Amino acid sequence: MVTIYDATSVFQKVKLPKRILRRYPAYELYLYGEGSYAEENRNLVLTGIPVLFLPGNAGSYKQVRSLGSIALRKAEDLDFKYHFDVFSVNFNEELVALYGGSLHMQTRFVHECIKVILNLYKGRGSPPSSVAIVGHSMGGLVARALLTLKNFKAELINILVTQATPHIAPVMPLDQYLTDFYAAVNHHWNLKAQDRANLTTLSVAGGFRDYQVRSGLAFLPPSSQQNSALSVVSSEVPRVWASTDHLSIVWCKELILATVRAFFDLIDENTKQITQDPQKRMIVLNHHFLKHPAKFFEEKPESVAELTGALKWIPIKSSKWSYAAYNESDGKYFTFPLLSHRESYSHVHCQNSMLDTNSWIYGCINSSSSMCLQGVDLSWKTELLPTVKTVTLKLQDYPSLSHLVLHGPAVNSNKFTLDCEFFNEDSRTVRLPVTHLFSFGLSSSKIVLNSTGLIHNVQLQHFGQVYQAFKLYVESQCQSFKERKPSVYRLHIPWSHEDSLTLSQVPSTTEISAKLHVAQPENDTTVPVLNIYSSSDCQYEVTIKTSFLQVLGQVIRFHGGSLPVYIISNILLAYGRQLKSLISTGQCSDFVPALTKASQPYKVEPLVNMVKLLLGLNWFKGLWDALLLPELDAATLSQQDVWFPLVSLILFMFGTGIAYWGGILSISFIKLLSSLWIALARPSGFSTDEKLITRRRLCIAAFMIFLGWTTCGALAIVITYFHYIFKVIKLQSSVRAELSVLNMISDNSHKDVGKNCGLTDGISEATKPPISNAAVDKIADSLKMHFTVLNMLTWIVVLSCPSLIYWLKNLRYHIKLDPDPCRAVSLLLSIIVGILMNTNTTKIKSR
Repeated sequence: MVTIYDATSVFQKVKLPKRILRRYPAYELYLYGEGSYAEENRNLVLTGIPVLFLPGNAGSYKQVRSLGSIALRKAEDLDFKYHFDVFSVNFNEELVALYGGSLHMQTRFVHECIKVILNLYKGRGSPPSSVAIVGHSMGGLVARALLTLKNFKAELINILVTQATPHIAPVMPLDQYLTDFYAAVNHHWNLKAQDRANLTTLSVAGGFRDYQVRSGLAFLPPSSQQNSALSVVSSEVPRVWASTDHLSIVWCKELILATVRAFFDLIDENTKQITQDPQKRMIVLNHHFLKHPAKFFEEKPESVAELTGALKWIPIKSSKWSYAAYNESDGKYFTFPLLSHRESYSHVHCQNSMLDTNSWIYGCINSSSSMCLQGVDLSWKTELLPTVKTVTLKLQDYPSLSHLVLHGPAVNSNKFTLDCEFFNEDSRTVRLPVTHLFSFGLSSSKIVLNSTGLIHNVQLQHFGQVYQAFKLYVESQCQSFKERKPSVYRLHIPWSHEDSLTLSQVPSTTEISAKLHVAQPENDTTVPVLNIYSSSDCQYEVTIKTSFLQVLGQVIRFHGGSLPVYIISNILLAYGRQLKSLISTGQCSDFVPALTKASQPYKVEPLVNMVKLLLGLNWFKGLWDALLLPELDAATLSQQDVWFPLVSLILFMFGTGIAYWGGILSISFIKLLSSLWIALARPSGFSTDEKLITRRRLCIAAFMIFLGWTTCGALAIVITYFHYIFKVIKLQSSVRAELSVLNMISDNSHKDVGKNCGLTDGISEATKPPISNAAVDKIADSLKMHFTVLNMLTWIVVLSCPSLIYWLKNLRYHIKLDPDPCRAVSLLLSIIVGILMNTNTTKIKSR
């Protein structure tokens, strides 16, 4: 038994059967514990509810600490009436988001872990039959993939919580194994919904601060059972109201608290396990992650509540009123009539500045006496916002109510303020058209909210595409200078749960970013709304402008994974320009001028759009698949409704810039290394071997092919790459040395000096005759070609590094990487690069 102590945390290794250890030697299973809990469960005699945490890409099993620690604190508060046993899987920090070859193995190992965990509870009175799973990043996808296993029993998991998991598609589809895994999982979830009838899924996205996984990918794919899944962005989760980055979503305190509270509310009183009722599970998740009514969860809230204590009647003579007082020990009830305003006003809206968790609004049916003894509990209509609780009721929905009763509960004898108003919905709703994409922020749309009130709704017309991005400026001006509560601005997106909230003091000018995670569905006619929860005596001015920088940010966020294609396309265009220059003029141009002249979008754009159009035809799609060609990025993004006509042009421009500066940096780096090589070694003259194929080169190519086939293809690619760099450095050093010698001879000839010359860059004229300027120019031209090929090869090496890292981390278990996405590429590159590194411009012009 192995126990790992990390500060106050204890990670106890769970012993796995030998067959599992032989099959998965790099993976482990741990139980998290602290203090007395860890001591009591040292022998793994467990009595709690099992929860399994799955880390994501390069994630550690220790990331479960926040979840496990808060769950234990919550159990302590309940005197361990219920508690959770939190397990965590060690995936050896594999890069599964970039290398998909181990995803199937991780999925099978998790299946084995679930069976091992449930076996630990055998012998109990009522042992658990399922495990709750929390998966971060790719860990959530692995959990979903469990249902694709042939021998997996769906009842083994009943609730799945994923954190920043890219469900729709991989962030960077670097290999076929990764894309095939996604296709298999999503295909199974869409077509075999009956297999997960017992599973409730919650997906939490990080929002715009998550630069690794955009939130649109974290929304669960559409299926026939939407009532068993919920997707939400952390900025909308009550009591969180903030975006998180990709890693901090694991330890965000507010989000973990919401998760733990939901888990405890999911416990069945009879079985002391997670409830088997899917409907209750969805009610609990909606309560904690979507619309929190500012009260504790109640499984069966009473529809009729009995009010006790003194009722204070407040006659209402205007459409607005406010009440401020100190809470007393028993609290107060305030009632006001509705009948006198029912004809002229359609809504009533109230705000309470106290953040308590009790019911506080009731509907009174019978008000014949001064005591209202019974009423309909409307507290579930309330919503918790930063600094306030709020409720908006349509009076038409409650025709039998004559009065509303508001309860001001006692909270540490603090002062509370209650603001209410009657209003007509149309009078508080205005329409603001958004500015055009090509206005570049030079024009704006503005609207002034002349009326004062507690709530305003600003509908943002024609705002539904992911490439749109705006800056909203809300300026508040108040009539008096008294102390006020802050205003709350909520950008509500009706077709997805991605709302964002902003808290602002008044008077002030507040800047709000307006952009989308998910595009508006085709059949959806709803409109995004800016809800302003305001102070009653303040007026607001709302201005909207297009933010060009954020538009570019949206393009990169949604299409950044396609950038390497456009970078390499630009490098290939520059290489073609160099070949054209070599053939037409006899001289090869430098990479930067060649790229400047060759980077013309019309050479790429028509081809991309034409292939995208043809892929819509069945016969062409079948031919494309028969040739084993990968899915076109433009076609994939069109299926996700995030492709628009100008995106390819923008990506081409970004690719040109990256290729430009990448070329400058790579050339400068090689020249720097050549200077270092000259200082450390005395380079000899140029090779006189003009043969393209020699025995030595054949042996090197054969060795690289053998190395890539028997170990790791990425290893062969990297070695070939560095061999090429070393060869180019030596060639560059020789060119510089020869040029120095020629310059020395030229200077000495002018001085008519025929005696011994000193050493220049380590080259002695007495031992090596100089070559002609023409020969040096030819070799310099060859160097320009080599620089371009190396620049392109650099990107191939970068994209193959994840599989190399995976192979190195598992080298003690397996010498050969299997499956290997780079094996075929390494075989081709070993031959192609072997030819290119030994080719010069003379050979190219002669063929």
